[in-house]
Amino acid sequence: MEVNIQELKAGNEQAFRQLIEIYGKGIFNLCLGIIPNREDAEDLTQEVFIEAYKHIRSFREGSHIKTWLFRIALNKCYDHIKFTKRKKRHGIMQSLFDKDDNPIELPSNFAHPGITIENKEHAKALYGALASLPETQHTAFTLYEMQGMDYKQIAETMSVSVSAVESLLSRARAGLRKKLHTYYTRNASS
Repeated sequence: MEVNIQELKAGNEQAFRQLIEIYGKGIFNLCLGIIPNREDAEDLTQEVFIEAYKHIRSFREGSHIKTWLFRIALNKCYDHIKFTKRKKRHGIMQSLFDKDDNPIELPSNFAHPGITIENKEHAKALYGALASLPETQHTAFTLYEMQGMDYKQIAETMSVSVSAVESLLSRARAGLRKKLHTYYTRNASS
């Protein structure tokens, strides 16, 4: 099922509802793959569709609407990560200089709704390893492995060449193997 771009550009609410119905779950899963927190992923998904609604007239019809939406989602996710890091740095600095405040405790719980209790530690290790990858590698890996996009779709979404996608995925896999090997080696000896 495809959504009518002309109807979207004309402001048709039914067409917009259809857009959300078609791509909402995929956008949510992408956000959840990058920001492993259900509430944040839900908020970011809403922000993606608000942004899409505001800027649909600028959508170039030579592109595919899915890659356009995923690009918006990626930008929202990485903006969220940058904001969160900046906020944490500011809070930690504030606690160092303000003697009345206790240091900020960073949440140690990992909440991802698709992970069973038995696999929670493994999933936490995987998401931790993913988060430590450079942004472009993380993005390429998430789009390929978690969203099932092919190299061409990833290249279009990320605005890079197909060979760049191949390279990013290769480096992401190597980085994950190295980080996860360390995790599993350390936990096997415990």
